Amino acid sequence: MRMMHVRLVSPPDLTGCVLELLHADRYVFNLVVHPGRASHPEGDAVECDVLTGAANGLLRGLHDLDLDRRGSVAVEPVDMAFSGAAAEAEVRQLGAMAHAPVWEEVESRIRAEGTYLPRFYVYLTVASLIGSVGILTNSQILIVAAMVVGPEYGAITSIALGLDRGHPARIRAGLSALTVGFTLAVLVTFLFSLVIRGLDLQPKAFDRGLRPVSDLINTPNVYSVVVAVLAGVVGIVSLTESRTSALLGVFISVTTIPAAADIGVSCAFFSWREARGSLIQLLVNIVVLIVVGVFTLRFQRAVWQRIGSRQQRSAPPGAPAP
Repeated sequence: MRMMHVRLVSPPDLTGCVLELLHADRYVFNLVVHPGRASHPEGDAVECDVLTGAANGLLRGLHDLDLDRRGSVAVEPVDMAFSGAAAEAEVRQLGAMAHAPVWEEVESRIRAEGTYLPRFYVYLTVASLIGSVGILTNSQILIVAAMVVGPEYGAITSIALGLDRGHPARIRAGLSALTVGFTLAVLVTFLFSLVIRGLDLQPKAFDRGLRPVSDLINTPNVYSVVVAVLAGVVGIVSLTESRTSALLGVFISVTTIPAAADIGVSCAFFSWREARGSLIQLLVNIVVLIVVGVFTLRFQRAVWQRIGSRQQRSAPPGAPAP
């Protein structure tokens, strides 16, 4: 049984409407009210648990009451709950909607990844440096490590959410972070590779042109697009379903960090064709991931809305939508 705990602070003049909404929702349990006990903001403290699959409907109702602006709404998952009534409601009434994503939670997670603190640029640069060592030594393990360290997918999904929701500021911030971050990563990798070349520390195989790892990165083709499309779909689904293991697979299947690293290395060794191919690879992956992210978000939302509408039509009259 999946439940979420909801903590509310309601202005006294709004509490009646809030309680009416909560009492009418058959998926709300363990309702507790503490009149006048809340501060910062001032108001009545209200707590309850709601089945996760029905949380979207409850949060919409609270938003329509303007409680998120006039008071406060906090939601957190319940790790364990025992309730016969709640379990029965989940199985017999929610049905497939018991597994519906909580969109406020999903978007909050994506927005959190769209905060570009200095560590974002540090991770991006370090990942590119690790990737450059992997390219020089033909080490696929280091390339995978660079993919895992790279934080760029958070910016990509933030841009996708901005496009989906029509938030130009979020789009600009994400594009700016990617542009500055990858430029910095390529520049630092280029300088590092120049030092390696100047000290003649590059492996002999790399000097002789034996670069199988680099060749895979700087030769974009139709498979690059296919992998980016599939990774984009799985990435968004993983975020909505909180599937961390699947999301990790996305990180190690998208050629963004390796392409940035290869641009820096190729420029340092005057391999202009390889640098151009890696730049194309980088741009293709970013663009495809953003576009696919937007369509996957919209498709998932539409599917769950359709499932919810079907269930609502089959529910008893006056029952709240999950």
